[in-house]
Amino acid sequence: MKITILDGYLVNPGDLSWSGFEKYGEFKCYDLTPKDKIIERIGDSEAIFTNKCYITREIMEKCPNLKFLGVTATGFDKIDLEAASDHGIAVCNVPAYSTDAVAQHTFALLLEITNLVGTYNDAVKDGKWYASEDFTFYAGKLSLLAGKSLGIIGYGNIGKRVAVLAEAFGMKVNIYSRDREAAIKSDIVTLHCPLDANNKGFINKEFIAQMKDGAILINTARGGLVNEADLVESLKSGKIAAAGLDVVGVEPPTAPNELIEMPNVIVTPHVSWLPTETRGHLIDICEANLKSWIEGGDLNRIV
Repeated sequence: MKITILDGYLVNPGDLSWSGFEKYGEFKCYDLTPKDKIIERIGDSEAIFTNKCYITREIMEKCPNLKFLGVTATGFDKIDLEAASDHGIAVCNVPAYSTDAVAQHTFALLLEITNLVGTYNDAVKDGKWYASEDFTFYAGKLSLLAGKSLGIIGYGNIGKRVAVLAEAFGMKVNIYSRDREAAIKSDIVTLHCPLDANNKGFINKEFIAQMKDGAILINTARGGLVNEADLVESLKSGKIAAAGLDVVGVEPPTAPNELIEMPNVIVTPHVSWLPTETRGHLIDICEANLKSWIEGGDLNRIV
C-alpha cells in the first residue's frame, strides 16, 4: 500500500517523527504540495493525509486508487465529503486533540492584554528599570482577572476547558448557549465555536453594540466569525478596549492589514494548536486512524 502525506510540514517541521506510518506500506511525506501538484503526488496512493490541500471531486476521480483520506486536523472543510462518499473513500479527522493547547493560548492572549508582559519586558530591556528612581515603574495599566466575567461562545471541548481555567482565576463564567445576554455583556468575550454559513461574520457592529463598553474580545476559533471592519471601528472608538486574536479572516493576511496593526490588538499567527506535545498527539491519532481503517475499523471516521 502507498501512503502519502501532502503537507506534513505544519504538523511536523522536523522535531517529530512520521516513522510509525512506515510499517503500513510505502510511505512518502511532502512538506507542502501546491494545488497543481496534488493529483501527481497522490498518484496511485491508496491512503493520503492532508491538512490544507483541497481534495475535490475532480481529484478523487483522477486518483481512482484512493481509498483512505486522513485529515491532520479537526476541521474537514477542505474535503468534498459528498464526493468521498460517492467514491467509497473513508475520511477520518482528529477530534479534540488541541483542547488543552487552545485553552492555554486563549489565556496567553488574555494575560498579555491584562498583564502587558511583553510591554514591560521591552521596557526593561530598553533600560527603563536601570533608570528608575524606585523599585518599579509604570509602562501601562494592568488589570485583574479575578472577579471579572468571561462570556464563552461555543461550549464544546475547548469552551469547557476555558471555563475551568477561568474559574481557577476567580472569574464568573457566562455561557452563550445558556444565557446569551450575560455572555455578551461579559467583561471578556471569547470565541470557541466552529465557522459555518449561519455564523459567518456574526461578531459585527450589531453584536458589538450589545457588548459591555470597554470589553475585551478573544478569538482562537476562526477569523471568519468576525466582521473585521466592524471590529476595527469598535477598537478605534474604545467600545472594545482590546482584542486578542490567533486567527484572522484571510490566512496568511495581506499587508497592510489595519486590524493586525492596531496598537490595542495582540495577534499570533494561528499557533494555538502548535505545542510539541499537541502535534505529537495529533500524529499518533492519525496513525491510529489509518491502522483502524486497515483493520476494518472506523476510528474517527466521518465518511
